[in-house]
Amino acid sequence: MFRSHTVNVFHVNNPLYKYSTRSPLKNHQILHSYCLTAMETPSGTIIYSTIGRTHYGFDVFSIHIASSVERRLTDGVSVNFNAQFADANGSNIVFVSERAGTARIFRTRPGNSKPEQLPGAPESYFHDRPIITQDNTLYFISAHEQPDRHFKNWTALYSVNLNSPEKEVTRVTPPDTADYSPAVSKSGKYLAVASYGIRSWAGEFHEINTDIVVFEASTPEKRAVVCERGGWPTWSGDSTVFFHRQAEDGWWSIYRFDIKPESLNPSPIEPVRVTPPGLHCFTPAAFHDGKRIAVATRRRGVKHRHIEIFDLEHKTFQAVTEKSFHHYNPFVSANSELLGYHRFRGESTQSESTVPNLESIVSPIKSLRLLRLNGSFPSSSPDGDLIALNSDFNINGGIKIARSDGSKRWTLIKDRTAFYNSWSPTESHVIYASLGPIFQPARISVQIARIQFEPSVLTVDRDEVLPCEVKFLTLDNTGNNAFPSCSPDGKSVVFRSGRSGYKNLYIVDAVNGESEGGEGIRRLTEGPWIDTMPSWSPKGDLIGFSSNRHDPSNDAAFGAYVVRPDGSGLRRIEIAGPEGSEEAARERVNHVSFNRDGDWLVFTANLGGITAEPVAIPNQFQPYGDLYVVKLDGTGLKRLTWNGYEDGTPTWHTVDDLDLSGLSLNGQDGDKLEGQFDEPLWITCDI
Repeated sequence: MFRSHTVNVFHVNNPLYKYSTRSPLKNHQILHSYCLTAMETPSGTIIYSTIGRTHYGFDVFSIHIASSVERRLTDGVSVNFNAQFADANGSNIVFVSERAGTARIFRTRPGNSKPEQLPGAPESYFHDRPIITQDNTLYFISAHEQPDRHFKNWTALYSVNLNSPEKEVTRVTPPDTADYSPAVSKSGKYLAVASYGIRSWAGEFHEINTDIVVFEASTPEKRAVVCERGGWPTWSGDSTVFFHRQAEDGWWSIYRFDIKPESLNPSPIEPVRVTPPGLHCFTPAAFHDGKRIAVATRRRGVKHRHIEIFDLEHKTFQAVTEKSFHHYNPFVSANSELLGYHRFRGESTQSESTVPNLESIVSPIKSLRLLRLNGSFPSSSPDGDLIALNSDFNINGGIKIARSDGSKRWTLIKDRTAFYNSWSPTESHVIYASLGPIFQPARISVQIARIQFEPSVLTVDRDEVLPCEVKFLTLDNTGNNAFPSCSPDGKSVVFRSGRSGYKNLYIVDAVNGESEGGEGIRRLTEGPWIDTMPSWSPKGDLIGFSSNRHDPSNDAAFGAYVVRPDGSGLRRIEIAGPEGSEEAARERVNHVSFNRDGDWLVFTANLGGITAEPVAIPNQFQPYGDLYVVKLDGTGLKRLTWNGYEDGTPTWHTVDDLDLSGLSLNGQDGDKLEGQFDEPLWITCDI
């Protein structure tokens, strides 16, 4: 149960992370394709979407338990979450904010209107669950050190002595190990984490298979698994740990165990269930009086997640929050008078109240820029001035057009379900799209449409729906036709069709479409599998797509493939491993898109496992979905995003050197920020 390791030390002012030669990290074993020289890095701008994230509007709040007076603790900028009180009386907090285009750690100070950014791992694009101890040590989670193989979680615990002038960042988690959700005991002497250990990620995400591990802050190499299967630990005093897990009866519940950390038993302890069945309880925060815990709950007949206090002696709940918002991840002040959490901030004149159409995200590749879109399936116009997008997939979703600087947006199609746009490379007034329900069986009717409009009507003062002409390129009764991509010469459109009973690729005339006699269309791929989401290379020589043809019985096993427009040269791009390997079989690669030169692909994939406990955040269909780029020969693989969200639908902007200096982030033309997001859809009270 105990394991020794050598701690890695990094200097905050050191731009390069050079691992200690003493470190047993197997960096030499990491696939060489991760290693990029300056000459091998792609350039340009990638636009992508993140499920629900643009509508979160999170701020951190505290409530005085005795008086029920709520106070906002953060400033209404970006999203702010996963906080802890940073002093004894609860006047300061340490929290995570994405205001700088990446998740960084901040601390509030009395009298300061702006929070102070704290040191973290300088080459990390993800920080989470910060804690400041009594001796001013900052602990946090980061995911910047890549493991020795794919399908392994990247997250680990780090620390910084804030009193030290050097601000050295020390890895606390042993090499080859993944840790989540740290907690510090009352004295600061002991820590607990939810640890995945050295195992590869098994693919689960509803409840990740972590164990509760305890160790002394002074000797982190001496760790013990004190309880199997659990997440989100919290200390009451120095000897009691509470955590959450899903019980056998289906209800998420809080459990506890009591230990003597100075004499840890090498065998795991059987925990005691604390909260009753009949409601879900997550993300506990213990009071140090040993009598109460704060939890987030989901109850039958209650639409939102709320914060409640559970009395351990009387087995009763006390409601804390009542507003019609979801409330997440409680934390308790040292004096037990204040209870904190984060939620949608609501309407306020002193907060961001609209959603920017585009948001700049920090990129790990200096020559590559990232833009998060308020919408999905972006496609830029030939001159790069405009972006077509889908804002939603319901009946009112339609198609919208936004300026590439985010300053204005228009509606092209309304009250009609549309998805997956492709702007004609040769016609600035033509967009191709799928009209009909998304992600449906092969026989369900979805049509490929050519949508023509007059660009001169895109004026600043115009807000109504734009006039346009819609022409279907596919015939009625031909099944599910979707995901169009136009050829560079503007003459053809490749798309996925289920007309044969299987979803394969076809190419259709981009102007006239297919005829009843079968003219104007030809089949590109054929087989009892799924070929989908094609992307035509700007060079015209290749079509990229996702397919499960290597394992047709598994509709979750998608790899990246390319084929010539004449159907020849079909091959799989080996990303996680060679064809037939266990790693290749686990790939879930989607949304492939070529860069301008046609030698790089961007895509979303599951290669990096889980970055945060999914039960603690709003719904993400695939929280393991991050963006990557790779060369067409399978080398040069580089991860672009790290977070607990699902990033997807990436595309390269048509202009390589897009100027982002004038990016409009004031959101004056964006959607109203209303906190419209869902709880995890896999959490149900129908048990």
